[in-house]
Amino acid sequence: MKKNEIRKSALQMRSSLSEAEIQKLSNKILDQVKQIDFSNVSILHLFLPIEEKNEPNTFLIIDWLTQMHPAIKIIVPKSDFDTALMTNHEYIGRADLRKNIYNILEPQKSLIHNGEVDLVFIPLLSFDKRGYRVGYGKGFYDRFLEHLKTRKIGISFFKPVDEIEDVHERDIRLDACITPDKIYHFTMETQD
Repeated sequence: MKKNEIRKSALQMRSSLSEAEIQKLSNKILDQVKQIDFSNVSILHLFLPIEEKNEPNTFLIIDWLTQMHPAIKIIVPKSDFDTALMTNHEYIGRADLRKNIYNILEPQKSLIHNGEVDLVFIPLLSFDKRGYRVGYGKGFYDRFLEHLKTRKIGISFFKPVDEIEDVHERDIRLDACITPDKIYHFTMETQD
């Protein structure tokens, strides 16, 4: 399937989820996150959920990390829609967050983080069995990850599609993707 078809289908599936289903699936995703080895992670990038788009509740992950791994610095994105680039900001709590004109929660006063990142949790609408993802189509994460040598893990409510047919040469592959029931790992063999 092509990205546009996959995107449309994933958005329809996601919009059909009730609040209770989103919470249940988000809790199951958290259960999978708890299986990850965070021993070598000092800086972790995590997207904030867009409630209006029925995204996974990543605040569950933030709360768990804050409690179980307090030494990990969590950074969250702020998007510039004119340049399609993101900046990373230290997460200092929900009180610092405000919705932008696209209903995306963003930090307001926290410091920009320009250093290394050990792990990035990536939003997506769908992914395939090779580790390629379909997002909203703006390319923010592909640009952000382009020169970043770090572990890249997607988060999805749904299992993978067989193949995204129109993968672009600049599309960044995931190392893994977390779903409510499983963590999919991608190796060089799954790329082709």
